[in-house]
Amino acid sequence: MMKRRLFFVFFLVVLQLQVFSQSYSIPDDVERIVFLGNSITYGGKYIEYIDAYMTINHPEKGYEFINVGLPSETVSGLSEENHAGGRFPRPDLHERLERVLSQTKPDLVLACYGMNDGIYKPFDDARFEKYKAGINWLDAEAKKAGVEIIHITPPIYDERRGAAYANVLDVYASWLVSNRYTADWDVIDIHWPMQKSLEQQRAQDSTFVFARDGVHPNDLGHFLMAKQILLYLGESQISNSNDIKAALGGYQNGEKILSLVEQRQQMMKHAWLTATGHLRPGVKVGLPMEEAQSELEVMSAEIRTLLKQK
Repeated sequence: MMKRRLFFVFFLVVLQLQVFSQSYSIPDDVERIVFLGNSITYGGKYIEYIDAYMTINHPEKGYEFINVGLPSETVSGLSEENHAGGRFPRPDLHERLERVLSQTKPDLVLACYGMNDGIYKPFDDARFEKYKAGINWLDAEAKKAGVEIIHITPPIYDERRGAAYANVLDVYASWLVSNRYTADWDVIDIHWPMQKSLEQQRAQDSTFVFARDGVHPNDLGHFLMAKQILLYLGESQISNSNDIKAALGGYQNGEKILSLVEQRQQMMKHAWLTATGHLRPGVKVGLPMEEAQSELEVMSAEIRTLLKQK
């Protein structure tokens, strides 16, 4: 617990620094934005919220948000013994990154790793080094491909499910944030804001959780992730919204647009994962890309019609 308190003090210091800086202005020529990550990104609710918010607030930009998050994946290359009952090891981003970058042709990448990278064991220097090496490799590969990358700290692991692993993610998140200053990286911190919010919520309701399994955030957790990302991207008007309904509530057809965005995100996620390929069993096979793109245009046209209605 002492380590967790020390890291919370670190968060408070970082928060003070963030008051004065830490934002990213999306360049005018950016259209295709790709999200990489594990099952939390694959679940994709936070990406759907970002997509809907930006579609409504910046329709002229024509952003395309592509989700290629993969369940169970790590950037460290590590896997537990007998993972998934021995059916398969954790997939490793190293196996597919080149295909993802070459086929999706992103203008910007946002990557969220860490949750699986300590393989749910207490802190270990060797595992930490593998995580750092994987993140450094990902950063270098994206930049070598001419793509800007923004790293996202891992969400929290609920300490009620295991304080030791909660501490591991505190360490991983703090190291990633430190690269803002030591390596001039763009890093969005969702970890410490989630930790602060969790403590505030539990002060009011001791049963409150973001993730019942300790790992996968609920809709409110995904909204907090989306909110921190949008704030980093300069969308300051979302600061007073506590859920997606409030964030979109001032817009006619906001709920209808969100529903359509969710549908197109789910469809295109599986189409892209199938097209780019991976080694993770059990993932839904997506539509052929040509068919998916045709369906995408139908949904997008319907969204454009809703946006024009006053």
